[in-house]
Amino acid sequence: MILVTLGTQSQKFYRLLDAIENSNIDDEIIVQAGGSCNYKSKKMKILKFINYDEMAKLIEKSDFIITHGGTGSIITPIQHNKKVIACARLEKYKEHINNHQMEIVSIFADLGYILEFKEGENLDSVVAKIKKFKPQKYVSNQENFIKLLKEEIDK
Repeated sequence: MILVTLGTQSQKFYRLLDAIENSNIDDEIIVQAGGSCNYKSKKMKILKFINYDEMAKLIEKSDFIITHGGTGSIITPIQHNKKVIACARLEKYKEHINNHQMEIVSIFADLGYILEFKEGENLDSVVAKIKKFKPQKYVSNQENFIKLLKEEIDK
């Protein structure tokens, strides 16, 4: 099963859904699409929202995740040792208010945590790569960040 997460933005992300719909993927595909999505699919089960517990179960059950470039949508599955393909929402298609997701996705890909699906690429070729992909183990820097923040506040 492949889980697709598009976040909760009001902007639609039909470009990614079109790429999946037109791909050769024949696995079960479950999509968390957000409230504004009215996409019709012959191959994907599209849900507007998925509660936290159900999302956790779907992440565990999934073979890999395809997601937008939201930080939480990337970090949550890699914390569960899942393979992730991420695609940045782009401002020019009105998928987001700016292109910050390009930087987020690029950094995670450069560090070896995920694979990036870039504009103009063929999704089937990225899906073929994910099967052999060995992601880096994610290590959070949260404790160090909190320690530095507390030190700064105490000054």
